Amino acid sequence: MSDDAALKDLESSVADGTVDTVILAFTDHYARLMGKRLDARFFVEEPHGTHACDYLLTVDMEMEPVEGYEFANWSGGYGDVHLAPDLSTLRVVPWLDRTALVLCDVEEETSDGEHPLVEVAPRTILRRQVERLAERGLHAQAASELEYYLFRTSYRDAAADGYRSLEPAGWYIEDYHLLQGARTEDLNGAFRRNLSAFGIPVESTKGEFGHGQHELNIRYCDVLEMADRHVLLKQCVKEVSDQLGAAATFMAKPDEVEAGSSSHLHLSVWDERGNAFAGDTDVAGLRVSQAFGAFLGGWMEHAAELMPCVAPTVNSYKRYQAQSWAPTGLAWSPDNRTAGFRVVGSGASLRIECRLPGADVNPYLAYAGAIASGIDGIDRGLVAPPAFDGDVYSDSSLPTVPTSLDDAVRSFEASSFARSAFGDAVVDHYSHHWRTEAAAYRRAVTDWERRRYFERI
Repeated sequence: MSDDAALKDLESSVADGTVDTVILAFTDHYARLMGKRLDARFFVEEPHGTHACDYLLTVDMEMEPVEGYEFANWSGGYGDVHLAPDLSTLRVVPWLDRTALVLCDVEEETSDGEHPLVEVAPRTILRRQVERLAERGLHAQAASELEYYLFRTSYRDAAADGYRSLEPAGWYIEDYHLLQGARTEDLNGAFRRNLSAFGIPVESTKGEFGHGQHELNIRYCDVLEMADRHVLLKQCVKEVSDQLGAAATFMAKPDEVEAGSSSHLHLSVWDERGNAFAGDTDVAGLRVSQAFGAFLGGWMEHAAELMPCVAPTVNSYKRYQAQSWAPTGLAWSPDNRTAGFRVVGSGASLRIECRLPGADVNPYLAYAGAIASGIDGIDRGLVAPPAFDGDVYSDSSLPTVPTSLDDAVRSFEASSFARSAFGDAVVDHYSHHWRTEAAAYRRAVTDWERRRYFERI
């Protein structure tokens, strides 16, 4: 739908009273939606956006502004950024009363009236890589699979109890189990119906390998739109859960004895003829092109140094354990769930599934890292290593993922590739963000420490 058509539809909805509020939203470092609620009549009259404080791209999880950013700081006075609505994302929110939502690009407020994109905003970072791909006559199609845990405890009650006495929505492992899955249809069914009405086509939900753990799959699309759908999916699941007195978490590893929650990313690259990964060369039983091997080779080569883009929190790294369904070795294989890169489909459906990200991933950064790596592979004519046959967990000779956020950030900050692909400003900004997150964890005293040392040390 064109921008004019989207606005006309909104004008009609405002006129007949079915919409009176428009949410202008963008994502911060953590991929949380931030923004404002505008009166819908005001937005229709002034559809050019609004302002927000630039500190939102420097805050921690508790919304405290963090010193040390070049982009915004106390000495600079924390000014404004401009939220520019992308009207192609405008949609009515079915689970909120008379409300529409539009995602925004974050732009600079300048004295000359120009509004260049803020380079460190997550959506900008992905846009830049999409533009680089387009310069090569290519575009990317993508799909996120998101896993989450459901609890019959409300968010408020969970917070009041320190997130200790949570009641899982399921009481035994329910991977593909339809009886146990039926017990959460009040929640998962509501997610599916609301997402479909929200303009996000759903494929399926299913039980996963943890108690109360589920997976929700949505249809593939252009990579920027998929990153948008990814964050909107999370917002839907959280807000609908909240309305129903339940809670959902997208932590990568919410419990030490339960399976981690993944966000597997499916990606293919297309040119004017179709899927550029499909070809006539037989590799491990797949019919692939040179572009496939080059893209995969680049993605694998840079996976470790770009690890914070797919594993952005301290908790992310607790998911990487042997025989856990989360990958520990950097290998690829056709239809092998022990590999970090699993290749599935054929012909037009041929794609690379990256199993590294957890459900806590910021999709804009993860997809940007994948595309940047693949472009480097194509430009340099790389060749992917041989396909791995067998159990990747059992081969100690394979390169492995970093084991902590501290290690991952050091590699990212020192990466000449990351700096050439994203620019120094982006690398320095996000390195500072991730170092701040790791430092906060090192200062914290955990329940594990109290249980272990309080009496017996």
